[in-house]
Amino acid sequence: MKPTLSSLSSISAAALLLLGAHAAFAQPVAANQLRDPFFWLGEMNKATLVINSEQGLLDRAMAPRLATGVAKVIAEGSQPGGKRPSSVITFEPLLIKAAGEDVTLLHAGRSSQDMHATFRSAMLRDKLLDLSDQLNVTSTTLVELAARHERTIVPNYTNGVAAQPNSYGHYLLGLSAGLLRDADRIREAYARVDRSPMGTTVLNGTSWPLDRKRMAQYLGFEALVDNAYDAAQISSMDQPVEVASIVTSIALRAGNFVEDVMTQYAQPRPWILLEEGGGNTYVSSAMPQKRNPGLLNDTRSEASTAVTLAMGPVIQTHNITPGMSDPKDVKQNAAMVDSGITTLKRWDRVLKALVISPDRALEELNSDWTASQELADVLMRKYKLPFRDGHHFASEVVAHAKNHNIKPLDFPYAEARRIYAQAMKDSKYGTELPMSEQEFRSTLDPVAIVKDRTTSGGPQPAEMARMLGETRSKLAAQGDWIKTRRAHIRDALARLDKDFDAIAAKDR
Repeated sequence: MKPTLSSLSSISAAALLLLGAHAAFAQPVAANQLRDPFFWLGEMNKATLVINSEQGLLDRAMAPRLATGVAKVIAEGSQPGGKRPSSVITFEPLLIKAAGEDVTLLHAGRSSQDMHATFRSAMLRDKLLDLSDQLNVTSTTLVELAARHERTIVPNYTNGVAAQPNSYGHYLLGLSAGLLRDADRIREAYARVDRSPMGTTVLNGTSWPLDRKRMAQYLGFEALVDNAYDAAQISSMDQPVEVASIVTSIALRAGNFVEDVMTQYAQPRPWILLEEGGGNTYVSSAMPQKRNPGLLNDTRSEASTAVTLAMGPVIQTHNITPGMSDPKDVKQNAAMVDSGITTLKRWDRVLKALVISPDRALEELNSDWTASQELADVLMRKYKLPFRDGHHFASEVVAHAKNHNIKPLDFPYAEARRIYAQAMKDSKYGTELPMSEQEFRSTLDPVAIVKDRTTSGGPQPAEMARMLGETRSKLAAQGDWIKTRRAHIRDALARLDKDFDAIAAKDR
């Protein structure tokens, strides 16, 4: 038995309007066409018409005429200045005008609740792919810079103080490891967003036997939101909050990196700077000697904006009843993700503009005592001296050196022996420094320290080669995943276009 208009008397005007919005997008999506709420409402109407007419929920003889109306609204909305309503309420009048009141038969078992939840998920899904794409681009730049500076030895800092020598490439790979975790989080979040709420109506389903699975397939969703209450009341509030956490993580990483570089910018002779020109730096209006790092400032500012916007969904979701619209605004959530994307783009520019001086970095290392821990490590590893004793000796060496303005490579071996004897006078391990002068000096060599590391995941050449290879493989796999997910959506919409056009053609 086919439904009649009288049997649909409970359909709301809002639901009817959504129908019209779906119709507006009946034509194939151009590569540059905006997939906004109007687009997805059109796709939902197209899919409803195809599915319901095939399953007998909609009179097949009526379907071609209704399809023509849906296509007309979509085509008109795609013209410059065309109306592109973003809600059921504002869209339906266009649909009724184009196809007559019969077109509201498409609204069987639907609601603005599930339809809006569906386009929000579809749009957030697209945004996650955009974010993932730019994350991959910036990560690739980071990794290739790491490969070029695999053997550039620089100071690394903890608590804002020079701590140990390290390969700059190793440092950058550490940052890329964090970004790879963000890529993992995007894929995990995407799997939860890539679920269709469509067909759940308001919160507990409908008496209409809708084919939710086929609807999901036409719209390019991988799966369904299983629980009808969850569909529009819970998961649609979860999604922006989860994505906000990813944007926050990315923005924090960018801000951390910028501040690390800015620490060097404050030095009279930095070992890392931005290449001048091209919008990277600008001259102070008052002080001719200053080259302000404008690009770094802009990147940090954009990262801060991203964090600010990411706080929005969390605050808006706090202390509201399930299903409220507060955190669901598509423009606000899109702006949040876009800010994360802009942060990554600016960070990419920073990485490409860096000028690193290996000689100056090594000079800074040799002017400080960042290699002092190695003294304690070697004494314990080779001579079985307890680490705390070796640490005490090394600390005394550093204190003496700083009091007398002595650099590591200039420290007198005789003075080292004297300090060792004094430090160990009450020890059972003897008072004679077991290291020869040559070994003492080579132990303080930053280049040798980095090269001779044996820790898995360390900066030594073999481990750097392994990590670079594995990171590149992960980035390639992430790139393939992005292409696969985009192709899945594109192919699904193309199938919908084909099936819808076949019905619309019968009205010609």
